[in-house]
Amino acid sequence: MASDKVKAVNDADFDATTASDIPTLVDFWAPWCGPCKAIGPVIEDLAEEYAGKANILKMNVDDNPATPGRFGIRAIPTLILFKSGEVVDQVTGAVGKAQLSDLIKKAL
Repeated sequence: MASDKVKAVNDADFDATTASDIPTLVDFWAPWCGPCKAIGPVIEDLAEEYAGKANILKMNVDDNPATPGRFGIRAIPTLILFKSGEVVDQVTGAVGKAQLSDLIKKAL
């Protein structure tokens, strides 16, 4: 679920949103996914920690099937880091905050 800190992105605005020079971490998730719910607070923390330095977004894969299909996402949660529209790195599964923070730092 998106919040004040973590914005929702959809198939229609995905390319424009990830084209930024600012690193953009996209959490591909679904409401029925237990591990997705488990990392939700971590995503919120990262959004707060990297406010102004990185964009943290969430995409509901049930509501937006085209974009996950384009990136070959077969398991969720999958988190993909973009910079200037290009994939920098990605991880799959409920990983810890330190690993996600390291991922973002690569693109800063």
